[in-house]
Amino acid sequence: MTDTEGQAPAATRLPEIRAEVREDGTGEISVDGVVEQVQTANLQEAGAAITQRIATLAGSVGSPLPVQVRDPDGVWSLLIHPDGLVDEAGAPTPPEGIAAADLASTAITPPVGPPPTPVDGAADVDVPPAPTAPAEAPATADVVAEPAPSDPTTAGSTTSSAATSRSAASRSGASTSREAASDATSLPTLDDLLAARHPASDGPAEHGWRSGIRRVTFGAISPGPGRAERNRRSQSASVRRTFDGPKTIVVVNPKGGAHKTTATMLLAATFGIQRGGYTLAWDNNETRGTLGWRSAHTEHQRTAVDLLNALPRLGGRATVRIGDLDGFVRTQAAEQFDVLASDESSASLSSVDAASFVALHQVLSRFYRVLVIDTGNNMRASNWQASVDAADQIVVVSTIREDTAQSAAWALDALRAKGHEEAVRKAVTILSAPSPKVDKDLRTRLRGHFGALTRAVVEVPHDKALVSGGPIDYEALNPSTRDAWLRATAIVADGL
Repeated sequence: MTDTEGQAPAATRLPEIRAEVREDGTGEISVDGVVEQVQTANLQEAGAAITQRIATLAGSVGSPLPVQVRDPDGVWSLLIHPDGLVDEAGAPTPPEGIAAADLASTAITPPVGPPPTPVDGAADVDVPPAPTAPAEAPATADVVAEPAPSDPTTAGSTTSSAATSRSAASRSGASTSREAASDATSLPTLDDLLAARHPASDGPAEHGWRSGIRRVTFGAISPGPGRAERNRRSQSASVRRTFDGPKTIVVVNPKGGAHKTTATMLLAATFGIQRGGYTLAWDNNETRGTLGWRSAHTEHQRTAVDLLNALPRLGGRATVRIGDLDGFVRTQAAEQFDVLASDESSASLSSVDAASFVALHQVLSRFYRVLVIDTGNNMRASNWQASVDAADQIVVVSTIREDTAQSAAWALDALRAKGHEEAVRKAVTILSAPSPKVDKDLRTRLRGHFGALTRAVVEVPHDKALVSGGPIDYEALNPSTRDAWLRATAIVADGL
């Protein structure tokens, strides 16, 4: 077929361009299999070099070029313009009259040695499949939501010609929805929920190789943030949003070793860092808890019992000042939150009851925007029950182990039996990996069980920095661990 009608020849196409940048500053660009190696000092410089190289190619043909770039965060489909502007790309239409061979011949030199392993497609990382999903299931499947049982017509109909047609189509749509819901790859993720409710703020990338491009080129090339950074911005916006008053988060699981204290500390740390303080982690154990041991040491070792006993001397609950609390809370300066420990004296006979909890809660709620409460192991204790009554959000935690998971499930059953059905339905479940290797079958079972009972199920990874049992050093955590706890905190914040 000739080009008599002004259409591009069938053979005309853009070349397949792939690139990779690594943490050590190395990388490569491949144009239809012809590879050019890149070696720089760091990830940022490698990203800048590759972007400038592809921008030069785009300038030589006068058109933006699509490229798949792999970086430590994943694989991205980008569109790089001749002026260096970088956009996210789907499947751009090739400009007319540009042949792949013409572009491949523009100064790309073959490498010395064997070519690198080809970069995989971006579809493999866009939406991570759930453990039970088949490996070959597409990650870009349409999202189909199953309608609520009370309104079966919400499944939707593909025709509106008659009421009977709508009803039939609704039933068909509902059936299709249930089948699609069984495929985990078709379901929206929690990141999708956060991104929809709290859109990422505008502005250039601030992390990774994209920000390096902006610094190296002094802003001449200023790519936007990648997907991982956009997710972090969205989650930060969720944590930072304005509340309508002080909020109380209660962390529960009546079994020891379920990571209640770890969850309390890391939720409080994330709230503190993101919100700039006014966050308290409070150990509401009726006798002795371990929150004080997991916090950074301060000049005093006073506890909640000491504060309770000092309230009359301080003038009563109505006259306590924020400065009066400094002698009782333990400031975690780097993470911008305070810790109120439970009684740590082995000789003490004091215990905290419901009245004690209420008195302390009334005082502390005057000065802190967010209170994250670590509970003890006795659900029958009056202060345990008082904390649940005061909760704006319940967080049930468990390691991915049979014993701790059974304890968490039992706690939720007990809460529902005592009239807290709504609180359980709005609760968040946090599952933490007890070791680097996780039982996948158990993980799937737990996600299914707690997903049916609570609003959301969030997983956080194992981190060796948490294993010792000593004070938790937030900066010592892996970046992936901090990201996971930011995500978990954002989900919790959305329920406040």
